[in-house]
Amino acid sequence: MNYLSKICRTTHPYVAGEQPQDRSYVKLNTNENPYPPCKGVKEFVKNFDIDRLKLYPDPQNTALAEEIAKKHGLDKENVFIGNGSDEVLAMCFPTFFDKDGDGVAYADVTYSFYKVWAKLNEIPSCVIPLLDDFKLDVSKFKQTKCQGMIICNPNAPTGLIVNRLDLMAIIEANPEKIIIIDEAYADFCNCSMANYVSKYPNLLIVRTFSKSYSLAGARCGYALGNTALINGLKTIKDSFNSYTVNALTEGIAIRALQDTEYFNSCVDKIIATRDKVADELRGLGFEVLQSSSNFLFVKHKERPASEVYYQLKKHGVLVRHFSYGRIDNYLRITVGSPKEMASLVSALDDILKVEFNKSESEEE
Repeated sequence: MNYLSKICRTTHPYVAGEQPQDRSYVKLNTNENPYPPCKGVKEFVKNFDIDRLKLYPDPQNTALAEEIAKKHGLDKENVFIGNGSDEVLAMCFPTFFDKDGDGVAYADVTYSFYKVWAKLNEIPSCVIPLLDDFKLDVSKFKQTKCQGMIICNPNAPTGLIVNRLDLMAIIEANPEKIIIIDEAYADFCNCSMANYVSKYPNLLIVRTFSKSYSLAGARCGYALGNTALINGLKTIKDSFNSYTVNALTEGIAIRALQDTEYFNSCVDKIIATRDKVADELRGLGFEVLQSSSNFLFVKHKERPASEVYYQLKKHGVLVRHFSYGRIDNYLRITVGSPKEMASLVSALDDILKVEFNKSESEEE
């Protein structure tokens, strides 16, 4: 007897980056921040009153909402907080899309969780192909028939951005549609549209503490939008779980927001490392897309991505290989610390040299 629902039986879940436990790896496959959280986070955790855990947290996370609102020049009523940006995005589907509606539009190469959430909520998907160079087809997004759309900016896994003028053109061409911009990586470039939520009532921005704030393990994300959109998300949240963000995570996120100097320092270091390693990889024969995120999207001119991935893993370096469709021959490489990236480049140098010498020997 099968007790699972039809939806459960037919849903293919999102597959996260692997987390092998067999040995110690240089872990460059899940876009985590290589630097620790700020000192304020450590002090908060050290001094946290354990007795607070016997009480439910504030269901509105008011203190954190006020801190986020201050960061973006908004009111706390313009902020929705969830257990990671994935939960916020997941709640967007039942909040803004109908089963019998015109569907949700997103790119064919983007964050693959969008497809899963659409399927889980039985919402039609309108998949719009990226251009040959993996850039967003702005003209098609401006005119596609859908109930709303999600644009990841910078995009994952390509790292490419859509500029503000093009995003504004898409938003203004679709005033009757919800436009959700997933800005998980926006702190690594100057492309955020957060300042425009007051101008566009159909714009929702989704952001996370996981990447630029080094808090992937704390699980906290948020959305910015007008009160009608935010209240809609709260209705869905309170119909599912009123207490999504715990008291410890809320305090941690507040402390992280308050240390802007440390935040800026970490972001700057990651950007500098990203650009340096991009040049080094090009020198090793890789084609590297112009990244605006904390990862690089690359393919070697001669060696298959699957082989490079496998050889790197043997050398103790994990990267992400998406073995499907148009990106089957690409690798996504998280920008780690300078030491971690030196290990990556050294391993690649060894791998490519060995193969090159082998080929030479065979020719002789």
